Amino acid sequence: MDSKYKSNKKLLIDDPQFRIQPVQQMAAACTGALITSFFVTPLDVIKVRMQAQSRITNKHKCFFYSNGLMDHICPCNTLKKNTFDSPYYRNVQWYNRPSQFNGTIDAFKQISKNEGILSLWSGLSPTLILAVPATIVYFVSYEQIRCYLHDLTKPFYANNNQNQPLWISGISGCIARFGAATSVSPLELIRTKMQSKKLSYLEVHQALQSLLEYHGYKGLWKGLGSTLLRDVPFSGIYWVMYEHIKQISGQPTSFMYNFLAGSIAGALAAALTTPFDVVKTIRQIELTEKEIITEPPRKASKWTVKAVIDIYQTNGTRGIFSGLVPRIIKVAPACAIMVSTFEYGKTFFQNRNMQIYYKNKEEIL
Repeated sequence: MDSKYKSNKKLLIDDPQFRIQPVQQMAAACTGALITSFFVTPLDVIKVRMQAQSRITNKHKCFFYSNGLMDHICPCNTLKKNTFDSPYYRNVQWYNRPSQFNGTIDAFKQISKNEGILSLWSGLSPTLILAVPATIVYFVSYEQIRCYLHDLTKPFYANNNQNQPLWISGISGCIARFGAATSVSPLELIRTKMQSKKLSYLEVHQALQSLLEYHGYKGLWKGLGSTLLRDVPFSGIYWVMYEHIKQISGQPTSFMYNFLAGSIAGALAAALTTPFDVVKTIRQIELTEKEIITEPPRKASKWTVKAVIDIYQTNGTRGIFSGLVPRIIKVAPACAIMVSTFEYGKTFFQNRNMQIYYKNKEEIL
């Protein structure tokens, strides 16, 4: 059984009999999201704290950050004190706590010394609340759509059935990202509103009623267009590049190969979609400062096209690609950790399914 199983492993890996079930896909995606959040959050906390120290006195202003799994809107406050032992200080949101850092290493030392090492994971909770469910929806949807298209089109490329067409990965990634982003958009609006003003659930309910009164139910998906403008192309490019790099090996890939492939694909996709990211950031902050902090909600301006024109006229191509290097440094490792962990989980469950199949088959014989 073992020799037959091993010799046919590559041929059977996409066989419908041995594919991992949706529950197994969810387990693999959840594990990947948790591990990615755990490793990326400390770096992001340091970056956000350094970013916030220059904006902390800007009342009713927001800044934007993403840890590779989830985007966050962080509203600034007007706190100027810098006493670590003050109760007033302790009640401040982690990203707005005042301090003066002289670089990444200094920030790491100060935060660890004055606030405790666990403070480096301060941003983990808001990430896990939505990032894990959104990631599960995204990766499970991608696998389900990819397998469906694979089976649907396999007769047309039967002579080359070891390499599925790359367009399948691209379309699957785009559809999956569209669905995941759309499904969590209302929840993200609620989370941002609670975070911005420390509102109670009753106050959030009242604020949402006000939003619905002014904009109707479509108001729950405000800002979704700019999110899709960035995330859908990114997802399509990412999965095409990732699957292409995997196909180059010509054999089942290892954890480290998948890690490298995910990193390269993430870096390329991040670079190509940076203009969309710039527009998305401007649009999201614009909406947050008007719709979340200012009451009542105002009618949103048509910012997407105007933002592109203004940025290009002011700063040219450099403005459109602003933040390219930080985006790549952030996205590439997050993509690498997430996809390699997900693939490892898939391989584990696929091997288990194959072993159970052959074991049951031998018992019958």
